[in-house]
Amino acid sequence: MENQSTVNEFILLGFADTRELQILHFVVFLSIYLAALMGNVLIILTIAYDHNLQSPMYFFLANLSLVDLCFISTTVPKSMAISLTNDRRISFSECASQVFLVITSAGAELSFITVMAYDRYVAICHPLQYMRIMNLNLCLQMAFASWIGAIMHALVQTISTFRLHFCTSNIKQFFCDMSQLWRISCTEAILNKWLTFAVGLTVNPFCFFFILISYWFIFSAVFKIRSSQGRHKVFSTCTPHLTVFCLFFSTAMFSYFRPQALSSTSSDLLSAFLYVVLPPVMNPIIYSLRNKDIHQAAQKMFKYLSGCMEDVYRIISNTLSPKFQMFSKEKAMA
Repeated sequence: MENQSTVNEFILLGFADTRELQILHFVVFLSIYLAALMGNVLIILTIAYDHNLQSPMYFFLANLSLVDLCFISTTVPKSMAISLTNDRRISFSECASQVFLVITSAGAELSFITVMAYDRYVAICHPLQYMRIMNLNLCLQMAFASWIGAIMHALVQTISTFRLHFCTSNIKQFFCDMSQLWRISCTEAILNKWLTFAVGLTVNPFCFFFILISYWFIFSAVFKIRSSQGRHKVFSTCTPHLTVFCLFFSTAMFSYFRPQALSSTSSDLLSAFLYVVLPPVMNPIIYSLRNKDIHQAAQKMFKYLSGCMEDVYRIISNTLSPKFQMFSKEKAMA
């Protein structure tokens, strides 16, 4: 990527100017980041640990948690460092990396939410053919296509954005947002806007309506089930995904499709926070609370880890105890 801009670094927007509020912002973002980190890592480890969760549904859920880890780790740590050091500078290459990773994460999240809707459709509408349709090869191909598609789209957007000339270095956002970079560009970003418009007009509506149609067939099949227990079981597997879908699309719609009259620095910060930070934090909470299989598997994994810690403590105690006794006797004799 050739840097044709005279700007070598950018200045990000901080959440506060006073030292007390900066420390508060650091503590709040640190808490949010640790919650997202522990929640998503817990889901990945739980799925890897429990053999009962080795199914297409949880394979895609592990990928979604990995996307969320990348999503929140791209922006929040830098914002925390800004509040802690009061240094709002970000290098050209670091800014380009942020743009690339944010677009990749958003695209991959949308792809996996769409793929998970198809998985639920096959599981509920074609249960007898589920394992034949959702075989290992198809799952790997869909996961690979989701990652590669998101990476290629992010690569094109990042290269086209950073080939622009920038008049100023001040970005009115707490991370390098592509739309904010267009605003400080000296050259008109017509190609970038048309590319984003084309993707937004094709990929996003396709995924949105694909998910809606999938759930139309799912709910049609659910209401044909006579047993209330059976309907409840089906709803319990669909509710977490449907909640995640609504959360992601509602925050994305507020961020990118709200009226221009509602656009301001504070609303831009709020929308970016909702879109970039909220889904990675809420997704593991939604799946942990609403999915009994994840909840039970996590409990078993915690019991296993606690048992391992007890065994390690016992081994260390048994190893060190004779040495301490010998040391005590030598000290007493001296």
